[in-house]
Amino acid sequence: MKKIFLGPPGSGKGTAASRIAPKFNIPHISTGDLFRENIKNQTPIGIKAQQYMDEGKLVPDEVVIEMLKKRISQNDCENGFILDGFPRTMPQAEMLEELTDIDIAINMDVTEEVVITRNSARISCSGCGKIYNLRSTPPKEKGICDECKEKVVRRPDDEPEVIKKRLEIYKQQTSPLINFYRNKGILKDVFCDDIMQTPEETFQAVMDAIEKFLEEMKK
Repeated sequence: MKKIFLGPPGSGKGTAASRIAPKFNIPHISTGDLFRENIKNQTPIGIKAQQYMDEGKLVPDEVVIEMLKKRISQNDCENGFILDGFPRTMPQAEMLEELTDIDIAINMDVTEEVVITRNSARISCSGCGKIYNLRSTPPKEKGICDECKEKVVRRPDDEPEVIKKRLEIYKQQTSPLINFYRNKGILKDVFCDDIMQTPEETFQAVMDAIEKFLEEMKK
């Protein structure tokens, strides 16, 4: 089954997607990871993407689609995949539609207030990158990573003002995809507005939505 995960930054879609994928024995494909992998391995597509990035330009949709097309043609995608971080815009959704059919779109529905509260509480290790949450999973020693003992800091993109700007971009570019997939009859909303909702509870809510969708498909 081919799935995509939609939702504002900090909605938990990446974490949920990474946990859902093994349940269906399909790969979790993050476009961010694809970029890093291709650039690191200096593939022709990676070199092309790097050139745009070095010039401070956005990588064109055509290059992203080319990268994605190559990835989903691999053997581990025969039974489906989960896309995380793509599509982000209507033109990308239309290009994806020409490339392959999507079976279900999961929309992580969460308010702006909850996103800001969650993300601004997120801190990470400057050494190993381990992520903590000041509200639910703080480091044992304040400001120090449990694992490598390096300093734990808040990333610049988790500052409240930065989060607000990212949310505004999401509203303008990505929100129209919700109606696009809803009109196709393949969108399922997963409500994540409880600030105390755990990753396990979010994972279960997504699983319930997928299972309900599969039941409806059988009718």
